[in-house]
Amino acid sequence: MSLPRAKLVKNFPGCPVEATLSYLDGKWKGVILFHLMEGTLRFNELRRKLPAVTQRMLTKQLRELEEAGLLSRAVFPVVPPRVEYAMTPLGMTLKPVIRALAAWGDDYVFCSPEGRELRMASDGLCAPVATLQT
Repeated sequence: MSLPRAKLVKNFPGCPVEATLSYLDGKWKGVILFHLMEGTLRFNELRRKLPAVTQRMLTKQLRELEEAGLLSRAVFPVVPPRVEYAMTPLGMTLKPVIRALAAWGDDYVFCSPEGRELRMASDGLCAPVATLQT
């Protein structure tokens, strides 16, 4: 069984794409970064923006992004505790990458009640190139 990409970072033979993806690897990391591009968000604000993610998974993904130096976590000593997340300057360098992914999704990923489909937008064809399970 192969190890997850994130655990192999030190073993890469120099592929920048694979190395970059290792930091974005995870179902929710790209989406978290996308929402944090708008500015600082509290934990529950992120949860509301990602209703399908569990609290445990969101916490795990946020911790991994923080460990990588892509976002910062600020805890305020108030009752109830207030925790805010924001992109670091290093995380901000990923904005063009996240925007490019969003633009590609807008152009080629079509959502329907049956699932998601990849299509060539210029074709005008309804036949999917590939169907993805949601």
